[in-house]
Amino acid sequence: MPLTDAAVRNAKPGVKPDGAATPKPYKIGDAGGMYLEVAPTGGKWWRLKYRFRGKEKRLALGVYPSITLAEARQRRDEARRLLAQGIDPGEHRKLTKNTLPQDADSFEAVAREWFAKFSPTWTKEHAARILQRLTLNVFPWIGARPVGKITAPELLAVLRRIEARGRLETAHRAHQNCGAVFRYAVATGRAERDPSGDLRGAMPPASKRHHAAVIHPKAIAELLRVLEGYTGSFVTACALRLAPLVFVRPGELRRAEWAEIDLDAAEWRIPAAKMKMRAPHVVPLASQAVTILRELHPLTGRGRYVFPGARSADRPMSENTVNAALRRLGYDKDVMTGHGFRTLASTTLNEQSWPSDIIERQLAHTERNKVKSAYDWAQHLPERRRMMQAWADYLGGLKQGADVVPLLRGA
Repeated sequence: MPLTDAAVRNAKPGVKPDGAATPKPYKIGDAGGMYLEVAPTGGKWWRLKYRFRGKEKRLALGVYPSITLAEARQRRDEARRLLAQGIDPGEHRKLTKNTLPQDADSFEAVAREWFAKFSPTWTKEHAARILQRLTLNVFPWIGARPVGKITAPELLAVLRRIEARGRLETAHRAHQNCGAVFRYAVATGRAERDPSGDLRGAMPPASKRHHAAVIHPKAIAELLRVLEGYTGSFVTACALRLAPLVFVRPGELRRAEWAEIDLDAAEWRIPAAKMKMRAPHVVPLASQAVTILRELHPLTGRGRYVFPGARSADRPMSENTVNAALRRLGYDKDVMTGHGFRTLASTTLNEQSWPSDIIERQLAHTERNKVKSAYDWAQHLPERRRMMQAWADYLGGLKQGADVVPLLRGA
């Protein structure tokens, strides 16, 4: 049955059209070999399956919503016309691409050079997001233009296209990324100025993103009991139980390595390269967290990762695993997310009047360019240790059904 615009728009990651949950990419067929592939991360790709000289092949037709259903069908039909002429559309694309002139001063060339220079200092996920943002939203419109000739109105038109799709936050981030590219072009002598600075205030401000989280004690208690009853993978179950106790970002949790964890000292020391703010971070482990890790160690302790992937022990679990498990347990993204465990802890501890600097330190909310950040990873460590144990005890009391649980400050 051919796809409709509504079906494409409503396709959700982790949930097939028939309602079945899946942690893997899935396909929704259209016609003529074309299908939509929906990734666990939410990305949607148009692809064409075809045969050429007896071999089955795939051809990428673009990314939704940059390429609409109608446009994808046009690209499919063009590929089919090439096949009818005895031409492999995949090879034809490669040959066409290789014959295009490459201008070292084009915006795309400069952007890729900037990316190659600075991306080694970023996390892989952050780097992938930036490159995808530029590739999908910027390069198609100004990628071939000489970087030194791009004007502020030209750049604004690109950003307006993104905004018109309802992606205001993406537009703001693209603005920031383009600004970095232009400044790099100025520094390398290929542009005289950065036009992105002229666009400050030209777009509506992006609303601050709040990660969905349950906050009320009764809702927290119910969530904890539901997590305890998770019947899927034991590795995923341990990740779900540990997430409320450690205050880390989802990416930091799933990439945890046994070499970073000292169960006897009850500490998890995360190196700077893994942290969003690029500063080393220590997580004091409450006794409940240590218990979870000791239960898991016989299963994954001989490998590198605490939470290895389902397909390979040499890779961490996928970034969608925790959120997919929450969906399976009945918590949609508007109610609770993997990042929401940080929100839950921060909100509750602040309401209970714990010192904000201790909470912020444990959340690793340090300034990106703070010189001393590389040296103060242990700041407030005794107080943080007491706070983490008090927090774990508080959650334990709620899970056991207590109506009122004091969140004691300790000595």
